[in-house]
Amino acid sequence: MMTMKKFLFFCGTNASLAFFSISSLSASAYLPAIMSENPDPVDSVGIEPFEPAYDYDYIPDASYEDIADRIACMDSDMPLNFNENVQAFVHYFTIRDRNYSRLMIARQETYFPVFEKYLKKYGLPDELKYLSIVESGLNPQARSRVGAVGLWQFMPSTGRVFGLDQDWYMDERMNPEKSTEAACKYLKQLYNMFDDWELALAAYNTGPGNVRKAIRRSGYKRDFWEIYNYLPRETRSYVPQFVAVAYALTHASEHNLYADALEFAIETDTVMVDKFISLKAMSEQLNVCEEELVKLNPELKRDVVPETTKRYALIIPADKYDFLTANRVSIIDSASSEEVKQEFEQIAQKISSNTYEKEKVVYKVRSGDVLGVIADRHGVGLSELQSWNNLHGSRIYAGQRLTIWVDQSRASKSNNTVLASKSSQSKVAPMKGKTYLVQPGDSLWEISKKYEGLSVARIKQLNNLRNNDIKPGQKLIIGQ
Repeated sequence: MMTMKKFLFFCGTNASLAFFSISSLSASAYLPAIMSENPDPVDSVGIEPFEPAYDYDYIPDASYEDIADRIACMDSDMPLNFNENVQAFVHYFTIRDRNYSRLMIARQETYFPVFEKYLKKYGLPDELKYLSIVESGLNPQARSRVGAVGLWQFMPSTGRVFGLDQDWYMDERMNPEKSTEAACKYLKQLYNMFDDWELALAAYNTGPGNVRKAIRRSGYKRDFWEIYNYLPRETRSYVPQFVAVAYALTHASEHNLYADALEFAIETDTVMVDKFISLKAMSEQLNVCEEELVKLNPELKRDVVPETTKRYALIIPADKYDFLTANRVSIIDSASSEEVKQEFEQIAQKISSNTYEKEKVVYKVRSGDVLGVIADRHGVGLSELQSWNNLHGSRIYAGQRLTIWVDQSRASKSNNTVLASKSSQSKVAPMKGKTYLVQPGDSLWEISKKYEGLSVARIKQLNNLRNNDIKPGQKLIIGQ
């Protein structure tokens, strides 16, 4: 018999869970995007690899009749109809993209207990827990191309209707507990509206107005499959996806689908704070990884508790609670010091001006240049270019110097530029074993220009970086 090791990865205590990993309610744009690419395997942070004793790539045969019989035997409080549309998605989840299904199996132990708790509270079918896989891939920070956010992909307006606050600092759509309860309220409202779970799911995806329109156009049919052809194309696939996901995870073993390792919640506790707190500074005081504290508080978009918030329940690892309680004054004071505030304000100013994590270049206008063309060439918006240079129109002249903040990938390719003074300082050769302490406003590209023969790719290789994200205070190896 095969055994599976389980590993602690996420967090929760006292009826509260925190998470690691960011329609009218959702555009359901997330899953179709996933289906066009092969998602990365489960993040390795905190998970011990599991070496299976079975043929990982073996795909058992399953006929149409086999799948139909299994779905018919599933103990469900809502209809799980099977047909060729559903079969196509079953094929996708069990054959075409098995890595994605394995990732969902790994994550379900973290999120399903939260979903099950609120589904039970509101008297909803347990099977609805699979809906978040269709919506977000069990990613609390998932963001669709139209602005839907979180495990349940709330659009801003719908989120506010169901009590999910959003501002520059916070977005409760990314809070697993709060967003799950809001989703349960909305799903219950939709079911009461249509008295049919398949129609309620369709309305969750496209909005009740579009479902009512499809009902009218069909001659007032009241069955999802009878109004199928009158629904938006994306919504037609939504219910079949849901049934296929529920089947694939329920019958994963029959399709030889197993996760490398399972992600679980770890115990957490909360501390009430009523002043500015930097998660970076707090993590240093508690001696925990900044990434861990950030993932425990996913709704904090800027990694700080804003000064205007009163009695904010900051989630911390449970094993740090006694230490924080015993040293509360010094820890809180350090995490909210004027120096820490100033460091954040510098970053916040760049975020507000849309210059954060971008490279500054200076462009010398040539004869015949057009402002809109310059903006397009550098991958920035015309209004941004005007704002950065205090321009009230599009009039420019030859020889004029324009400040442009470009993505790091474009910075090294920009032509006819004069770099900011920080980047134009004389270079020195990196010494063996030398490290560099990242300063506010630094980027890999700027750091590479300080040292002869050092490239962005080399810095990433030396430090095992997967992307260009760095943070002030981080130590980078620049010589070996």
